[in-house]
Amino acid sequence: MPHIAVEEHLPGITGLLEYRKDTAQPIRELTQILLRGQSTLTEGERELIATVTSNGNQCRFCTAAHTAAADIFLDENKTSSCVKTDIESAPVSEKMKALLVIADKVRESGKSVKPEHIARAKAAGATDLEIHDTVLISALFCLYNRYVDGLATALPDNPTFFGYLAERLKNHGYMRLPQGYDHLKK
Repeated sequence: MPHIAVEEHLPGITGLLEYRKDTAQPIRELTQILLRGQSTLTEGERELIATVTSNGNQCRFCTAAHTAAADIFLDENKTSSCVKTDIESAPVSEKMKALLVIADKVRESGKSVKPEHIARAKAAGATDLEIHDTVLISALFCLYNRYVDGLATALPDNPTFFGYLAERLKNHGYMRLPQGYDHLKK
């Protein structure tokens, strides 16, 4: 049961963002820029960064949501499964492995990112901007994970919710739907 009263039909982060729309707006805008804006990293790769971070933080809602989103963008589910258990054996490029390791280190602590992590990413072809965005995406999802779990938001009753959410994220991004979320009421 959530620690505060949020709309029951909006599990996870959506209920919290609807609870306080004024603070949600800048968070949504930053997320939209980082995960859907112009980047040399694909949308699927950026969703993998969110997945690795959320999984490492043991945030069940965010892990399920971003795993589903990564799966849609990658058009398969093996990669997201692999990065959650062993980044080094995942079917991604060496550059992406290095960036996912950086994301996981950020999740532990910003100070866990060492020069050798950065050197590995650069040797694999990562740009300064890709390294920057990886760190910022991971830091942002640490915020989201703590927000969701710190207020004990509910998981959806129906696990197919995450497929629907992933489609929404793919088709509409991270901004609030113009019509709101009343259509999700039972």
